[in-house]
Amino acid sequence: MSPTEIFWFFIMLSAFQPVITRRLLEYSRQRMISKIENDRGSRVILLVHREEKMNFLGFPVYRYIDVDDSEEVIRAVQLTGKDVPIDMILHTPGGLVLASLQIAEAIKKHKGKVTVFVPHYAMSGGTLISLAADEIVMSEHAVLGPVDPQLGRYPAASILKVIARKSPKDVEDETLILADQAEKAIIQVRESVKALLQGKPSNGKADELARLLSEGTWTHDFPITYERAKALGLHVSPNMPDDVLKLMGLYPQPTRTQPTVEYLPGPRTRRPVEASPGSS
Repeated sequence: MSPTEIFWFFIMLSAFQPVITRRLLEYSRQRMISKIENDRGSRVILLVHREEKMNFLGFPVYRYIDVDDSEEVIRAVQLTGKDVPIDMILHTPGGLVLASLQIAEAIKKHKGKVTVFVPHYAMSGGTLISLAADEIVMSEHAVLGPVDPQLGRYPAASILKVIARKSPKDVEDETLILADQAEKAIIQVRESVKALLQGKPSNGKADELARLLSEGTWTHDFPITYERAKALGLHVSPNMPDDVLKLMGLYPQPTRTQPTVEYLPGPRTRRPVEASPGSS
């Protein structure tokens, strides 16, 4: 081959390499999903949100639970036999209350057992969905989060506290309107959580748990670990299947120009240190 032909060969290879890599990754995901479904006799549904970068300009796009997600999940549930178990894998910072509750209601009404797997985190709307499941499986360092509603940039519970501490004549009309919406939002989410927990093994703590999660007891990003979730009365399990973790590994975060975390891949076990020559 001439130098010109070699040059154009590498240009074409560089152009097609991302497409080939993506196709291979998609194939690997489908194989692993199929393996989990065959091993567990279930329908596997993933809701995974990663930061994405636009190909042309490279700016980040942050994903969250939206109505498109709820439509797809509901469609997957509808295509699943009533007696077929559903295994839902969640990795999300949360999202719209409407979309999250639609998904939660769909999986709560499913007749077969619904298990939610949380390999890393399922915050806010992800926790709402988890509460509807028959069992929540969390890995050792996974977390859930409070579901207290947010109005724009502000937590609904904090808006109400501001109103309670000030005289009405010192509060702007816009803030009073926000307070009215905040009160309604908290009530709606609290009642929704109670409904999702109805019939679940929450050790009789459904009312208390709904209040704790929805009324601003903690900050919105407070991590609810497996131990805390169990203490709160949620039906949680630490038995995370290895295949679920392997599947999550097939959803990598988009590569940054300069990686922030680096390590040599593969497991490590403790082994004896070899003595250097000449040492006694």
